Amino acid sequence: MILVKLNQANFEYDIHSLIKAFYPRENVRVTAEEKTYDEHVDMVFEITYLPDTVRIVGMKDCFWQDAQKESAPGGEKASSESEGREYRCEQAEDGCFADEVFAADYADRIDTKNRLKRKLYEILAAHTGRMLPWGTLTGIRPTKIPMKMMEAGGSEEEIAAHMRREYYVSAEKINLSTEIAKRELALLNRLDYENGYSLYIGIPFCPTTCLYCSFTSNPVAAWSGRMDDYLRALEREIEFTAEAFGDKHLNTVYIGGGTPTTLEPGQLERLLGKVKKSFSLEHCLEFTVEAGRPDSITGEKLSVLRDQGISRISINPQTMKQETLQTIGRHHTVEQTIESFHMARALGFDNINMDLILGLPGESLEDVASTLKQIQALAPDNLTVHSLALKRAARLSIEWEDYKGYQMVNTQRHMDLAMEYAAQMGLLPYYLYRQKGMAGNLENVGFAAEGMAGIYNILIMEEKQTIVALGAGSITKRIYPDGQAKRCENVKDVAQYIGRIEEMIERKKRLFED
Repeated sequence: MILVKLNQANFEYDIHSLIKAFYPRENVRVTAEEKTYDEHVDMVFEITYLPDTVRIVGMKDCFWQDAQKESAPGGEKASSESEGREYRCEQAEDGCFADEVFAADYADRIDTKNRLKRKLYEILAAHTGRMLPWGTLTGIRPTKIPMKMMEAGGSEEEIAAHMRREYYVSAEKINLSTEIAKRELALLNRLDYENGYSLYIGIPFCPTTCLYCSFTSNPVAAWSGRMDDYLRALEREIEFTAEAFGDKHLNTVYIGGGTPTTLEPGQLERLLGKVKKSFSLEHCLEFTVEAGRPDSITGEKLSVLRDQGISRISINPQTMKQETLQTIGRHHTVEQTIESFHMARALGFDNINMDLILGLPGESLEDVASTLKQIQALAPDNLTVHSLALKRAARLSIEWEDYKGYQMVNTQRHMDLAMEYAAQMGLLPYYLYRQKGMAGNLENVGFAAEGMAGIYNILIMEEKQTIVALGAGSITKRIYPDGQAKRCENVKDVAQYIGRIEEMIERKKRLFED
């Protein structure tokens, strides 16, 4: 365990995220409270916030030691209740590997946070001998930095100098984020931020729950009898949204999940028909449905999507190695992925995305290369490459003891390989985001052929336009003209969502009432 002791609560999240980036497998505790733990303490940081400075002390080779209090009056030993535990560092002089002080102006919270992260980064980099590709950046939207500077008229040289100086970002990641920000801006210039909005509809059902997944998803077999109830609740939200946003322009629609194609063909047709009847699609630039899992895709369902005018779909294998598919709980074959893709092409779909995950259990660099070769043969129009992220709510984390023996590796070489194959397919990077606990501390990147980039994907990352989200577990995000965002959430539990649909609508009314 790594323990960070603070003299007052401040910047806990940022400290925790940065240390976890260097030590992803370690349990990291950041607290201003006096606590004891049963775990072995491998390292202790003491961060002291003083009036004009911050001091960081780092100590290693630490352990917990019982500390008895003074004898009670009369010479008797203190009771066990008065005994505590405190950490001690062996060879105190050698054990202290850092003692740094830097100036801080607490009136400027952002500057103080960045100074703290830079100093902590320097200590951790020196102690581990490692540099992180994204430097001190731990948030999910690193492209916001170059985009904001571009919008203010900053040059690429100024952006690079700023990201290097303020965040210690590597030259490679500066170039990647800047290149993506330029493409995003060109695409977003087509949108009307003031009068436009986007729509998300969540279908929180899957054939099975994947090992790494923490999204709101429910086994479709358990809910087949109540699917019509769910659709009725969705239709209520659709009706409210269509009326409340009747004077706005709907720019993108995204139906995700879960796996939307767990719906039966008639249910898919019912939902899509309701959307088309309720909303004007005159200003809609993109209508996406995640076909998703190949074991949920049929020719009849694809025909429904095509007949309803869906412009963009996803067919997501995650890997083309059969053994890995079985390990992660995806009950489909590599052949089903290939068949589903060819079926979609035969029906006329000309904007197909495929998702891959790097760092899956047991996969080597050679396995990733094999997957990329098979994807290249299919020639999708979009490719989204994810770095495996260990989510607390996912089975992979909960059942970690069963899987920790598997190789789970993602390196810059893996990402470079994906970039090389994407370039060979004529696909350029157009959006990027990061997650906590990502393998290799890297990123997720979306690639697309010219004119095929997913606009909704950019919007969800860059927070430039209001997105109204419908369905269980979905989160609506209202974006104000000054860039501020406010959210409201639907309950995750499907039965609760169905039973409390009027409350979900009231939440949206309150969010948009002024």
